[in-house]
Amino acid sequence: MRIKTLIIGAILLLSSMATYAQTQILGQSVNPNVITTAVPFVSIAPDARGGSLGDCGVSSDADVYSMHYNPAKYSYLEDDMVFGLGYSPWLYRLVPDMHLAYLAFATKLNSESAIGATLRYFSCGDIMFRNDNGDELGEYKPNEWALDATYSRMLTDYLSGAVAGRFIYSNLTQGVTDGSTVGWSVAADVAVYYKRPVEWFRDMDADIAWGISINNIGSKISYNSETINNKDFIPTTLRFGPSLKLDIDEYNSLTFMADVTKLLVPTPPLYKRGPNNEFIVDESGNLVIEEGKSDDVSVMVGLIQSFYDAPGFSYNDYGEKVGLGKFYEELCEYNIGLGVEYWYNDVFAVRAGYFNETALKGNRKYVTLGAALKYNVFGLDVSYLVPVNGTVGTNPLESTLRFDLTYSLGTRKQN
Repeated sequence: MRIKTLIIGAILLLSSMATYAQTQILGQSVNPNVITTAVPFVSIAPDARGGSLGDCGVSSDADVYSMHYNPAKYSYLEDDMVFGLGYSPWLYRLVPDMHLAYLAFATKLNSESAIGATLRYFSCGDIMFRNDNGDELGEYKPNEWALDATYSRMLTDYLSGAVAGRFIYSNLTQGVTDGSTVGWSVAADVAVYYKRPVEWFRDMDADIAWGISINNIGSKISYNSETINNKDFIPTTLRFGPSLKLDIDEYNSLTFMADVTKLLVPTPPLYKRGPNNEFIVDESGNLVIEEGKSDDVSVMVGLIQSFYDAPGFSYNDYGEKVGLGKFYEELCEYNIGLGVEYWYNDVFAVRAGYFNETALKGNRKYVTLGAALKYNVFGLDVSYLVPVNGTVGTNPLESTLRFDLTYSLGTRKQN
């Protein structure tokens, strides 16, 4: 099996909604301009709570799974120590044995600071490798994992901050192909979280919160030792949003939240095409950029460039150039998640959410549902995903389930 084919296939499977077929955008049929990265598994919501809230979590109440959304929330943990274990069969309609597992730990150091660590493991299932002639090379189990740790501290009475480090390991080729190698990266997160009580309602207490985090600021990844300079970006992601929690009475609470996310990696440019819809190359054999900026840049340049590098144009199947507008395409790169969470007596919860990605950038649109049950020191969470675009039974994310088990130790501390 050629390494390029395997990598592209894994990226498409994990991003799971990258639809490259023609689609209607602004009333015109054009090719989507989807941003793809290596190791997209680190962008998958690993927990059932966030997975049932439309992938929201940057400003929700702190829990052991806060690392993925906003590690600064760990300073607001209510338990001295907590462990979490999550599991999700992933894209099981395509690959029955593909799955994502997540192990999390967090503890309060004192009333103002906390630490946390997580291990994320993604298995691509059993895959039969073949060479270019179709001959079987053996069955292997490509896998990826990420290990991270964070320190969170209160900066003021209501504001906390955190930094996190992460090591990412991606073994998609299993060393079968000549020149193939394990991909790895070192990355960091920075985050802040603000939460305080407000007196906006006469008959109930309320908390307002907001959070901002930038995840996976790190080195590019290469899977081929022979082309070490041809590296792929990891999914550096900006996440921000508010939440409002209402304590309706002694037993009932309701929280509304919204998350906005954006990949901080370069947008693919629009490459020039000839009269027969073929790509044009220069004297060095490189594709000629017609609109947008080169995506062959450093990590930090790509992070900054991601805010203004959208080409604003696309082609249709007839090779005709279609104008979309640079500002419009930049706006399309922001995904929106909405979530609502209801708790009864801090024992039982029901949740719902919605996630939206524009058709130009992948077209992921789904409703999420979930529930939680707490008993003494144990907690159980489950979520269910329902796509709202495409034909029933054809979406690879349809009926995605996530399960979490949480175990808490120690007394509760309030900030």
